Amino acid sequence: MKYLPLNPQIFKDNRARFIRELLPQSIAIFNSNDELPMNADAQFKFKQNSDLFWLTGITQEDTMLVLFPDNSEKKFREVLVLVRPNELKEKWDGKRLRKEEAIAISGIENIVWLDSIEPFLQKWIHWSENIYLNTNEHDRKSNWVSVRDYRYAAEMKAKYPLHNYKRSAQILKKLRAIKSAGEVAIMQQAIDITENAFRRLLKFIKPGVMEYEIEAEIWHSFLSQRATGTAYGSIIASGDRARTLHYIANNQECKTGEMILMDFGAEYGGYCADLTRTIPVNGKFTARQKKIYNTCLNLHNYCKTILKPGISILDYHDKVGDKATELFLKVGLIKKKDVANEDLENRAYRKYLYHGISHHLGVDVHDLGTMTDPIKPGMVFTIEPGIYIEEEQMGIRIENNVWITKNGNVDLMKNIPITVEEIESLMKR
Repeated sequence: MKYLPLNPQIFKDNRARFIRELLPQSIAIFNSNDELPMNADAQFKFKQNSDLFWLTGITQEDTMLVLFPDNSEKKFREVLVLVRPNELKEKWDGKRLRKEEAIAISGIENIVWLDSIEPFLQKWIHWSENIYLNTNEHDRKSNWVSVRDYRYAAEMKAKYPLHNYKRSAQILKKLRAIKSAGEVAIMQQAIDITENAFRRLLKFIKPGVMEYEIEAEIWHSFLSQRATGTAYGSIIASGDRARTLHYIANNQECKTGEMILMDFGAEYGGYCADLTRTIPVNGKFTARQKKIYNTCLNLHNYCKTILKPGISILDYHDKVGDKATELFLKVGLIKKKDVANEDLENRAYRKYLYHGISHHLGVDVHDLGTMTDPIKPGMVFTIEPGIYIEEEQMGIRIENNVWITKNGNVDLMKNIPITVEEIESLMKR
Protein backbone atom coordinates (compact mmCIF):
# COMPACT_ATOMS: atom_id res chain seq x y z
CA MET A 1 0.00 0.00 0.00
CA LYS A 2 1.15 3.54 -0.69
CA TYR A 3 -0.68 5.19 2.20
CA LEU A 4 0.67 5.39 5.73
CA PRO A 5 -0.50 2.75 8.25
CA LEU A 6 -4.00 3.32 9.58
CA ASN A 7 -5.05 2.96 13.19
CA PRO A 8 -6.21 -0.68 13.59
CA GLN A 9 -8.70 0.47 16.22
CA ILE A 10 -10.91 1.62 13.32
CA PHE A 11 -11.30 -1.99 12.16
CA LYS A 12 -11.58 -3.35 15.69
CA ASP A 13 -14.48 -0.99 16.31
CA ASN A 14 -16.11 -1.91 13.00
CA ARG A 15 -15.98 -5.61 13.89
CA ALA A 16 -17.36 -4.93 17.35
CA ARG A 17 -20.29 -3.02 15.85
CA PHE A 18 -21.01 -5.89 13.46
CA ILE A 19 -20.74 -8.59 16.14
CA ARG A 20 -23.28 -6.80 18.33
CA GLU A 21 -25.85 -7.30 15.55
CA LEU A 22 -25.43 -11.09 15.33
CA LEU A 23 -27.87 -13.60 16.76
CA PRO A 24 -26.53 -15.95 19.49
CA GLN A 25 -24.49 -18.94 18.29
CA SER A 26 -23.75 -17.33 14.94
CA ILE A 27 -20.72 -17.55 12.69
CA ALA A 28 -20.06 -14.94 9.99
CA ILE A 29 -17.73 -15.58 7.06
CA PHE A 30 -16.35 -13.01 4.63
CA ASN A 31 -14.33 -13.60 1.47
CA SER A 32 -12.05 -11.40 -0.59
CA ASN A 33 -12.90 -10.58 -4.18
CA ASP A 34 -11.76 -12.73 -7.08
CA GLU A 35 -8.58 -12.07 -8.98
CA LEU A 36 -9.96 -11.41 -12.46
CA PRO A 37 -8.15 -12.58 -15.62
CA MET A 38 -7.68 -10.05 -18.40
CA ASN A 39 -5.85 -11.48 -21.45
CA ALA A 40 -3.12 -14.10 -21.87
CA ASP A 41 -1.55 -14.47 -18.41
CA ALA A 42 -2.40 -10.91 -17.31
CA GLN A 43 -4.91 -9.99 -14.63
CA PHE A 44 -6.89 -6.90 -13.79
CA LYS A 45 -5.63 -4.90 -10.82
CA PHE A 46 -6.99 -6.52 -7.68
CA LYS A 47 -9.57 -4.59 -5.65
CA GLN A 48 -10.53 -5.88 -2.22
CA ASN A 49 -14.11 -6.68 -1.24
CA SER A 50 -15.34 -3.48 0.43
CA ASP A 51 -17.01 -5.23 3.36
CA LEU A 52 -13.95 -7.35 4.11
CA PHE A 53 -11.76 -4.25 3.98
CA TRP A 54 -14.15 -2.33 6.27
CA LEU A 55 -13.86 -5.12 8.85
CA THR A 56 -10.12 -5.82 8.59
CA GLY A 57 -8.17 -3.19 6.63
CA ILE A 58 -6.59 -6.03 4.63
CA THR A 59 -6.16 -5.41 0.89
CA GLN A 60 -4.51 -8.72 -0.06
CA GLU A 61 -6.21 -11.30 -2.26
CA ASP A 62 -7.22 -14.81 -1.03
CA THR A 63 -8.24 -13.47 2.37
CA MET A 64 -11.11 -14.55 4.63
CA LEU A 65 -12.53 -13.32 7.92
CA VAL A 66 -14.35 -15.62 10.34
CA LEU A 67 -16.26 -14.15 13.27
CA PHE A 68 -17.73 -16.55 15.84
CA PRO A 69 -18.23 -14.57 19.07
CA ASP A 70 -19.73 -17.55 20.95
CA ASN A 71 -16.93 -19.94 20.02
CA SER A 72 -15.99 -22.03 23.07
CA GLU A 73 -12.38 -21.76 21.90
CA LYS A 74 -11.97 -18.12 22.81
CA LYS A 75 -8.86 -17.51 20.74
CA PHE A 76 -10.81 -18.38 17.58
CA ARG A 77 -13.64 -15.90 18.04
CA GLU A 78 -11.96 -13.65 15.47
CA VAL A 79 -9.87 -15.33 12.79
CA LEU A 80 -8.13 -13.77 9.80
CA VAL A 81 -7.35 -16.24 7.02
CA LEU A 82 -4.44 -15.45 4.71
CA VAL A 83 -2.71 -17.14 1.83
CA ARG A 84 0.50 -18.78 3.03
CA PRO A 85 3.59 -16.88 1.76
CA ASN A 86 5.11 -18.73 -1.19
CA GLU A 87 8.68 -18.08 -2.26
CA LEU A 88 8.06 -18.70 -5.97
CA LYS A 89 4.90 -16.59 -6.11
CA GLU A 90 6.64 -13.78 -4.27
CA LYS A 91 9.42 -13.76 -6.87
CA TRP A 92 6.82 -13.01 -9.50
CA ASP A 93 4.14 -10.98 -7.72
CA GLY A 94 5.77 -9.52 -4.63
CA LYS A 95 5.76 -10.08 -0.92
CA ARG A 96 2.67 -11.37 0.89
CA LEU A 97 1.63 -10.48 4.42
CA ARG A 98 3.28 -12.19 7.34
CA LYS A 99 1.25 -12.88 10.47
CA GLU A 100 2.72 -10.02 12.48
CA GLU A 101 2.07 -7.57 9.65
CA ALA A 102 -1.55 -8.65 9.30
CA ILE A 103 -2.06 -8.35 13.07
CA ALA A 104 -0.68 -4.80 12.99
CA ILE A 105 -3.08 -3.79 10.20
CA SER A 106 -6.26 -5.51 11.37
CA GLY A 107 -5.89 -5.85 15.13
CA ILE A 108 -6.84 -9.55 14.77
CA GLU A 109 -4.52 -11.72 16.86
CA ASN A 110 -5.35 -15.12 15.35
CA ILE A 111 -4.13 -15.85 11.84
CA VAL A 112 -4.79 -19.14 10.04
CA TRP A 113 -3.37 -19.99 6.63
CA LEU A 114 -5.90 -20.52 3.86
CA ASP A 115 -4.66 -24.02 3.04
CA SER A 116 -5.42 -25.21 6.59
CA ILE A 117 -8.71 -23.44 7.40
CA GLU A 118 -11.22 -26.12 6.33
CA PRO A 119 -10.89 -28.50 9.34
CA PHE A 120 -11.25 -25.54 11.72
CA LEU A 121 -14.19 -24.13 9.81
CA GLN A 122 -16.10 -27.42 9.69
CA LYS A 123 -15.86 -27.78 13.47
CA TRP A 124 -16.95 -24.19 14.13
CA ILE A 125 -19.90 -24.47 11.79
CA HIS A 126 -21.04 -27.64 13.52
CA TRP A 127 -21.00 -25.70 16.79
CA SER A 128 -23.05 -22.82 15.38
CA GLU A 129 -26.75 -22.45 14.62
CA ASN A 130 -26.69 -19.49 12.23
CA ILE A 131 -24.34 -18.79 9.33
CA TYR A 132 -24.04 -15.20 8.14
CA LEU A 133 -22.84 -14.95 4.56
CA ASN A 134 -22.18 -11.85 2.51
CA THR A 135 -23.42 -10.69 -0.89
CA ASN A 136 -23.53 -7.40 -2.76
CA GLU A 137 -26.90 -5.87 -1.90
CA HIS A 138 -26.19 -2.33 -3.05
CA ASP A 139 -29.42 -0.79 -4.36
CA ARG A 140 -27.66 0.33 -7.56
CA LYS A 141 -26.32 -3.12 -8.33
CA SER A 142 -26.83 -4.00 -12.00
CA ASN A 143 -24.37 -6.87 -12.50
CA TRP A 144 -25.11 -10.50 -11.68
CA VAL A 145 -21.69 -12.02 -12.39
CA SER A 146 -21.20 -15.09 -10.17
CA VAL A 147 -18.45 -13.65 -8.00
CA ARG A 148 -16.86 -15.43 -5.06
CA ASP A 149 -19.47 -14.39 -2.48
CA TYR A 150 -22.28 -16.00 -4.47
CA ARG A 151 -20.30 -19.13 -5.31
CA TYR A 152 -19.28 -19.51 -1.68
CA ALA A 153 -22.89 -19.16 -0.50
CA ALA A 154 -23.96 -21.92 -2.87
CA GLU A 155 -21.12 -24.19 -1.69
CA MET A 156 -21.94 -23.64 1.97
CA LYS A 157 -25.63 -24.39 1.51
CA ALA A 158 -24.73 -27.59 -0.30
CA LYS A 159 -22.38 -28.68 2.51
CA TYR A 160 -24.52 -27.56 5.45
CA PRO A 161 -28.15 -27.49 4.30
CA LEU A 162 -29.78 -27.57 7.74
CA HIS A 163 -28.24 -24.44 9.22
CA ASN A 164 -30.09 -21.15 9.44
CA TYR A 165 -28.56 -18.77 6.88
CA LYS A 166 -28.58 -15.01 7.44
CA ARG A 167 -27.56 -12.01 5.36
CA SER A 168 -24.59 -9.96 6.53
CA ALA A 169 -25.41 -7.32 3.91
CA GLN A 170 -28.49 -6.21 5.84
CA ILE A 171 -26.31 -5.39 8.83
CA LEU A 172 -23.48 -3.82 6.87
CA LYS A 173 -25.81 -1.53 4.94
CA LYS A 174 -26.84 0.01 8.24
CA LEU A 175 -23.41 0.06 9.88
CA ARG A 176 -21.25 1.25 7.01
CA ALA A 177 -23.54 4.23 6.42
CA ILE A 178 -22.56 5.65 9.83
CA LYS A 179 -18.94 6.78 9.78
CA SER A 180 -16.83 6.96 12.91
CA ALA A 181 -14.63 9.97 13.58
CA GLY A 182 -11.65 7.79 12.64
CA GLU A 183 -13.15 6.95 9.27
CA VAL A 184 -13.98 10.59 8.56
CA ALA A 185 -10.40 11.54 9.41
CA ILE A 186 -9.19 9.19 6.67
CA MET A 187 -11.77 10.59 4.25
CA GLN A 188 -10.53 14.07 5.10
CA GLN A 189 -7.04 12.99 4.04
CA ALA A 190 -8.44 11.81 0.70
CA ILE A 191 -10.25 15.15 0.38
CA ASP A 192 -7.14 17.17 1.24
CA ILE A 193 -5.19 15.27 -1.43
CA THR A 194 -7.98 16.04 -3.89
CA GLU A 195 -7.92 19.72 -2.93
CA ASN A 196 -4.18 19.93 -3.59
CA ALA A 197 -4.69 18.38 -7.01
CA PHE A 198 -7.47 20.86 -7.85
CA ARG A 199 -5.37 23.84 -6.83
CA ARG A 200 -2.60 22.48 -9.06
CA LEU A 201 -5.05 22.27 -11.97
CA LEU A 202 -6.12 25.90 -11.55
CA LYS A 203 -2.54 26.89 -12.38
CA PHE A 204 -2.15 24.30 -15.14
CA ILE A 205 -5.30 24.62 -17.28
CA LYS A 206 -5.26 26.98 -20.26
CA PRO A 207 -6.63 26.98 -23.83
CA GLY A 208 -5.16 24.20 -25.93
CA VAL A 209 -4.60 21.75 -23.09
CA MET A 210 -5.91 18.26 -23.72
CA GLU A 211 -8.36 16.60 -21.36
CA TYR A 212 -5.99 13.66 -20.90
CA GLU A 213 -3.19 16.02 -19.87
CA ILE A 214 -5.41 17.29 -17.06
CA GLU A 215 -6.16 13.68 -16.07
CA ALA A 216 -2.41 12.99 -16.02
CA GLU A 217 -1.86 15.93 -13.67
CA ILE A 218 -4.48 14.49 -11.33
CA TRP A 219 -2.76 11.11 -11.26
CA HIS A 220 0.64 12.72 -10.71
CA SER A 221 -0.66 14.81 -7.83
CA PHE A 222 -2.53 11.92 -6.21
CA LEU A 223 0.32 9.41 -6.34
CA SER A 224 2.88 11.95 -5.12
CA GLN A 225 0.67 12.42 -2.02
CA ARG A 226 0.48 8.67 -1.21
CA ALA A 227 -3.03 8.15 -2.57
CA THR A 228 -3.74 4.65 -3.88
CA GLY A 229 -5.01 6.36 -7.03
CA THR A 230 -8.35 7.72 -8.15
CA ALA A 231 -11.51 6.69 -6.31
CA TYR A 232 -13.25 6.28 -9.69
CA GLY A 233 -12.66 7.09 -13.35
CA SER A 234 -11.99 10.83 -13.61
CA ILE A 235 -14.42 12.87 -15.73
CA ILE A 236 -12.59 15.67 -17.58
CA ALA A 237 -15.19 17.16 -19.90
CA SER A 238 -14.72 20.45 -21.71
CA GLY A 239 -17.45 22.28 -23.59
CA ASP A 240 -20.56 20.35 -24.58
CA ARG A 241 -19.04 17.06 -23.41
CA ALA A 242 -19.83 18.22 -19.86
CA ARG A 243 -23.47 17.28 -20.48
CA THR A 244 -22.47 13.60 -20.59
CA LEU A 245 -22.64 12.56 -16.96
CA HIS A 246 -20.12 9.72 -17.12
CA TYR A 247 -17.85 11.07 -19.85
CA ILE A 248 -14.52 9.25 -19.49
CA ALA A 249 -12.94 9.46 -22.97
CA ASN A 250 -10.94 12.51 -21.83
CA ASN A 251 -9.32 12.86 -25.26
CA GLN A 252 -10.35 16.26 -26.63
CA GLU A 253 -8.82 19.73 -26.66
CA CYS A 254 -10.03 22.34 -24.16
CA LYS A 255 -10.73 25.55 -26.05
CA THR A 256 -10.98 29.18 -25.01
CA GLY A 257 -14.53 30.26 -24.20
CA GLU A 258 -15.46 26.77 -22.96
CA MET A 259 -15.91 25.64 -19.41
CA ILE A 260 -14.45 22.36 -18.26
CA LEU A 261 -16.27 20.07 -15.82
CA MET A 262 -13.90 17.98 -13.70
CA ASP A 263 -15.30 15.22 -11.49
CA PHE A 264 -12.51 13.38 -9.66
CA GLY A 265 -11.42 12.23 -6.23
CA ALA A 266 -8.57 10.49 -4.49
CA GLU A 267 -8.68 7.15 -2.74
CA TYR A 268 -6.62 7.13 0.43
CA GLY A 269 -6.52 4.40 3.06
CA GLY A 270 -9.39 2.62 1.34
CA TYR A 271 -11.73 5.65 1.55
CA CYS A 272 -12.96 7.93 -1.22
CA ALA A 273 -13.23 11.64 -1.98
CA ASP A 274 -15.63 12.89 -4.67
CA LEU A 275 -15.18 16.44 -5.97
CA THR A 276 -16.67 18.25 -8.96
CA ARG A 277 -15.73 21.73 -10.11
CA THR A 278 -16.53 23.53 -13.35
CA ILE A 279 -14.10 26.26 -14.39
CA PRO A 280 -13.45 28.43 -17.48
CA VAL A 281 -10.67 27.10 -19.69
CA ASN A 282 -9.25 30.60 -20.22
CA GLY A 283 -9.63 31.58 -16.57
CA LYS A 284 -12.53 34.00 -17.01
CA PHE A 285 -16.26 33.22 -16.88
CA THR A 286 -18.45 34.95 -19.46
CA ALA A 287 -21.44 36.85 -18.11
CA ARG A 288 -23.77 33.99 -19.08
CA GLN A 289 -21.48 31.31 -17.68
CA LYS A 290 -21.21 33.25 -14.41
CA LYS A 291 -24.99 33.59 -14.18
CA ILE A 292 -25.64 29.87 -14.66
CA TYR A 293 -22.71 28.89 -12.44
CA ASN A 294 -24.01 31.03 -9.60
CA THR A 295 -27.48 29.54 -10.07
CA CYS A 296 -25.94 26.09 -9.61
CA LEU A 297 -23.94 27.31 -6.61
CA ASN A 298 -27.09 28.77 -5.04
CA LEU A 299 -28.79 25.41 -5.44
CA HIS A 300 -25.72 23.68 -3.97
CA ASN A 301 -25.78 25.95 -0.92
CA TYR A 302 -29.52 25.41 -0.46
CA CYS A 303 -28.93 21.65 -0.42
CA LYS A 304 -26.52 22.05 2.49
CA THR A 305 -29.18 23.83 4.53
CA ILE A 306 -31.66 20.92 4.34
CA LEU A 307 -29.39 17.84 4.25
CA LYS A 308 -29.54 17.02 7.95
CA PRO A 309 -30.88 14.35 10.32
CA GLY A 310 -34.55 13.45 9.98
CA ILE A 311 -35.03 13.97 6.25
CA SER A 312 -34.86 11.04 3.81
CA ILE A 313 -32.93 11.30 0.57
CA LEU A 314 -36.21 10.89 -1.34
CA ASP A 315 -37.83 13.82 0.48
CA TYR A 316 -34.62 15.82 0.16
CA HIS A 317 -34.61 15.35 -3.61
CA ASP A 318 -38.22 16.56 -3.78
CA LYS A 319 -37.32 19.75 -1.91
CA VAL A 320 -34.27 20.28 -4.09
CA GLY A 321 -36.52 19.92 -7.13
CA ASP A 322 -38.76 22.68 -5.79
CA LYS A 323 -35.77 24.97 -5.30
CA ALA A 324 -34.36 24.12 -8.72
CA THR A 325 -37.72 25.05 -10.25
CA GLU A 326 -37.64 28.42 -8.49
CA LEU A 327 -34.07 29.17 -9.58
CA PHE A 328 -34.51 27.97 -13.16
CA LEU A 329 -37.56 30.23 -13.53
CA LYS A 330 -35.45 33.21 -12.45
CA VAL A 331 -32.80 32.64 -15.12
CA GLY A 332 -35.29 31.79 -17.85
CA LEU A 333 -34.44 28.13 -18.33
CA ILE A 334 -38.07 27.19 -17.77
CA LYS A 335 -41.32 29.18 -17.91
CA LYS A 336 -44.34 29.26 -15.63
CA LYS A 337 -46.38 27.38 -18.22
CA ASP A 338 -43.77 24.59 -18.20
CA VAL A 339 -44.28 24.23 -14.45
CA ALA A 340 -48.07 24.43 -14.69
CA ASN A 341 -48.13 21.64 -17.26
CA GLU A 342 -45.35 19.49 -15.87
CA ASP A 343 -45.59 15.73 -15.37
CA LEU A 344 -44.95 15.07 -11.68
CA GLU A 345 -42.96 11.98 -12.67
CA ASN A 346 -40.77 14.09 -14.96
CA ARG A 347 -40.84 17.64 -13.65
CA ALA A 348 -39.97 20.64 -15.82
CA TYR A 349 -36.62 21.30 -14.14
CA ARG A 350 -35.51 17.78 -15.10
CA LYS A 351 -34.77 19.00 -18.63
CA TYR A 352 -31.72 20.76 -17.19
CA LEU A 353 -30.97 18.66 -14.10
CA TYR A 354 -31.42 14.98 -14.86
CA HIS A 355 -29.56 13.18 -12.08
CA GLY A 356 -29.73 12.73 -8.31
CA ILE A 357 -28.22 15.32 -5.99
CA SER A 358 -26.59 13.23 -3.25
CA HIS A 359 -25.32 9.74 -2.52
CA HIS A 360 -23.55 8.02 0.38
CA LEU A 361 -19.74 8.17 0.32
CA GLY A 362 -17.14 6.07 2.11
CA VAL A 363 -15.17 2.93 1.26
CA ASP A 364 -17.06 2.97 -2.03
CA VAL A 365 -17.74 6.14 -3.96
CA HIS A 366 -21.41 5.05 -4.05
CA ASP A 367 -21.32 3.71 -0.53
CA LEU A 368 -23.83 1.57 1.32
CA GLY A 369 -26.77 3.28 3.00
CA THR A 370 -30.50 3.75 2.86
CA MET A 371 -32.22 6.14 0.46
CA THR A 372 -35.65 5.86 2.13
CA ASP A 373 -35.08 5.95 5.89
CA PRO A 374 -34.34 9.21 7.74
CA ILE A 375 -30.78 10.46 7.51
CA LYS A 376 -28.75 9.94 10.69
CA PRO A 377 -25.72 11.66 12.23
CA GLY A 378 -22.46 10.11 11.07
CA MET A 379 -23.47 9.61 7.44
CA VAL A 380 -21.34 11.18 4.71
CA PHE A 381 -22.97 12.41 1.50
CA THR A 382 -22.05 14.17 -1.68
CA ILE A 383 -23.94 17.31 -2.69
CA GLU A 384 -23.74 17.66 -6.45
CA PRO A 385 -26.43 19.64 -8.30
CA GLY A 386 -25.82 20.37 -11.97
CA ILE A 387 -27.26 22.39 -14.84
CA TYR A 388 -26.97 21.06 -18.39
CA ILE A 389 -28.14 23.23 -21.30
CA GLU A 390 -28.09 21.48 -24.66
CA GLU A 391 -28.89 24.58 -26.71
CA GLU A 392 -25.95 26.44 -25.16
CA GLN A 393 -23.58 23.43 -25.17
CA MET A 394 -22.98 23.99 -21.48
CA GLY A 395 -22.71 21.68 -18.48
CA ILE A 396 -22.02 22.76 -14.90
CA ARG A 397 -21.82 20.62 -11.75
CA ILE A 398 -20.58 21.62 -8.29
CA GLU A 399 -19.91 18.87 -5.74
CA ASN A 400 -18.74 18.79 -2.14
CA ASN A 401 -18.73 16.07 0.53
CA VAL A 402 -20.50 16.64 3.85
CA TRP A 403 -20.57 14.78 7.17
CA ILE A 404 -23.97 14.71 8.85
CA THR A 405 -23.94 15.92 12.46
CA LYS A 406 -26.57 16.07 15.19
CA ASN A 407 -27.83 19.49 14.13
CA GLY A 408 -26.84 19.73 10.46
CA ASN A 409 -23.67 18.91 8.54
CA VAL A 410 -19.99 19.74 8.22
CA ASP A 411 -18.63 20.55 4.76
CA LEU A 412 -15.45 18.47 4.49
CA MET A 413 -14.52 20.41 1.34
CA LYS A 414 -15.06 23.89 2.78
CA ASN A 415 -11.46 24.89 1.98
CA ILE A 416 -11.66 24.01 -1.71
CA PRO A 417 -12.23 27.07 -3.97
CA ILE A 418 -15.82 27.17 -5.18
CA THR A 419 -16.94 30.74 -6.00
CA VAL A 420 -16.47 32.48 -9.34
CA GLU A 421 -14.21 35.03 -7.68
CA GLU A 422 -11.99 32.43 -6.00
CA ILE A 423 -11.60 30.41 -9.18
CA GLU A 424 -10.84 33.40 -11.42
CA SER A 425 -8.36 34.82 -8.91
CA LEU A 426 -6.42 31.56 -8.60
CA MET A 427 -6.39 30.94 -12.34
CA LYS A 428 -5.17 34.49 -12.98
CA ARG A 429 -2.14 33.88 -10.77
